[in-house]
Amino acid sequence: LRTEERQRLARERREEREKQHAAKETQILEKERKAKLQYEKQLEERQRKLKEQKQREEQRRAAVEEKRKQKIEEEKERYEAVLHRSLERNQRVETRQKRWSWGGSVTPDSESKTGSKQSTSSANLKQTEAAMNKRLSSSAALLNSSDRTRRSQLSPLDSSIISRLLAPTQASLARSKSAATLSAD
Repeated sequence: LRTEERQRLARERREEREKQHAAKETQILEKERKAKLQYEKQLEERQRKLKEQKQREEQRRAAVEEKRKQKIEEEKERYEAVLHRSLERNQRVETRQKRWSWGGSVTPDSESKTGSKQSTSSANLKQTEAAMNKRLSSSAALLNSSDRTRRSQLSPLDSSIISRLLAPTQASLARSKSAATLSAD
């Protein structure tokens, strides 16, 4: 009986150890499974955050690009407006030059009176020259003063563009002044 009792006790201890060993293994497997799940969860979370960050950066880039395009469009409109104003100014100056180039405004009555035309043309020419010089100097001063105030509000690029656009205008004013002087002589 004693040997049977010892064998039974040894078998029970062995079974108990095997149960404990199996329980430890299941605990280890459960821990590994939980760790794997947590790792996958963290990986998914990291990927989601990276994706969100990428989307935010793309949106920011798109907003910056849109703002840049809008700024370029505004600058283009401003440049076209400046160009349009300078063309209008040139046309006004040219019409003034044409109006004053024949010694005063031309009316049908003055063209029909050919007899007194010769004597009055030199007097008209001198009056015209004085008026033209006065207008040219005042318009040049106005152009320069208004240009200075506008240029102070513009960027250096816009300012250089405008000054290049205005250069022919000032040259045409000088030509008309010299033309008036030559016609007076």
